[in-house]
Amino acid sequence: MHAVFGLGNPGSQYALTRHNVGFEVIDLYRKVHRWNEKGRIKRSALVYHRDNLLLVKPMTFMNESGFAVRGILEHYGIPTENALVVYDDLDLELGRIRLLAAGGAGSHNGMRSVLGALRSEGIPRLRIGIEIDERQQTGRDYVLERFSPAEWTHVVPAIERAVEAIELFRRQGIDAAMTQFNRR
Repeated sequence: MHAVFGLGNPGSQYALTRHNVGFEVIDLYRKVHRWNEKGRIKRSALVYHRDNLLLVKPMTFMNESGFAVRGILEHYGIPTENALVVYDDLDLELGRIRLLAAGGAGSHNGMRSVLGALRSEGIPRLRIGIEIDERQQTGRDYVLERFSPAEWTHVVPAIERAVEAIELFRRQGIDAAMTQFNRR
């Protein structure tokens, strides 16, 4: 069993914001792979389950994501190496994706919550870059804004690559996904 966690904030006011890129990846994966089943709320998360894959959107708000991630992993008995956390990253340029097998949270509070709840940095993650050079806002204000039309031209291909990376992670593991998708 594998689990993919797309981090974001629940509620229509957060839809399509930079901080909800993880939710967008889950939604596109479901669309591409024709997952029409309704999700169910379990352990503070919206969970879609098919075959040996869970697609998960924590409903705890970004800064408390760890509670939902830990709850789902424990409930289903999924080891962290079979989980993938997908989230926005201010430390990467807009539209770039990067996979890592483990590591710190950087400046991301949602990932900090995940690592704290798991008491480990050993969980694979897929980071999607949202940083732009000419940004005027603080990080908090910036991540809660919606992408501009010009930014979407970079974000959509990144989300599409993320969906492909999830499929490779699921079939061959994090090392294969890193090798293929961390190339520029």
